[in-house]
Amino acid sequence: MLPDDRSAYLSELLRNLKVQPIDAYYTRCTSHWRELDYVPDYNKLYYICEGEGWVKIGNAEYSPKPGQLVFMPANVQQSYSVISDNTYEKYWCHFTATIGELDLFQWFDVPHCIDARQHEKWKALFEELAALHADGAFLSRIREKAVMLELLSLLLTEAATEIRVLPGRSSDVQRLDLIERYIEEHLAEPVTLEQLAKHVHLHPNYLVRYFNKQFAVSPLKYLNRRRMQKARELLRSTSLSVKEVAERVGYADTNHFAKAFRRENSCSPTEYRLRGL
Repeated sequence: MLPDDRSAYLSELLRNLKVQPIDAYYTRCTSHWRELDYVPDYNKLYYICEGEGWVKIGNAEYSPKPGQLVFMPANVQQSYSVISDNTYEKYWCHFTATIGELDLFQWFDVPHCIDARQHEKWKALFEELAALHADGAFLSRIREKAVMLELLSLLLTEAATEIRVLPGRSSDVQRLDLIERYIEEHLAEPVTLEQLAKHVHLHPNYLVRYFNKQFAVSPLKYLNRRRMQKARELLRSTSLSVKEVAERVGYADTNHFAKAFRRENSCSPTEYRLRGL
């Protein structure tokens, strides 16, 4: 099942999400709309408006209806075809969504065909994405990625109750969960790379490579991020002094904590609290 969406490691994974739109259009499929048993290296998303057709994703076959979404993940064998003269009218896009070396959907299993609920929002986002894709202005490339992220967020929201971690990623999830719990329990203590590696039964050099692959940061940089996250939480939700907050996140020297906090947040702990950030 999907991990708690508040989990720190999941937030850190998604911090490194990179989205690249490839194509985006609204079209009516021709009578020649057909391809069998191919494996694309990009993801596909359809919003069906009218008509009928057939798709196969892996071993599962679907006949999506108007008002439904079709998600076809990268690196999975697919087929599609018309089934009558009443061909599909649909919004569609091709895109990549990667976290480190893996596609996002090599982590999570998202249902292939679901009923859309927010129809007007889907149409508006797809229309904007298609318009931006057709626009040659360089600033459109930035906005295009932003809209693609909105579409992706909407897809995951619509499918939230059915999303699962893929079986092949279960060991990674268990390992990351173990790392997160260890860090949470030892935020107030000095933690070395060797201690963390020993706790998860990995060689320190492998742990460094693993963190760089998953989070694009070193284990100790990740630990510092978690300390700063906890410090912000304590400054917002408690009346603890800055010295007490520093001690709870592993800083015996308040000045050292204040400097580290400013580097991460562009303000001092006291300023952060006063601003109510």
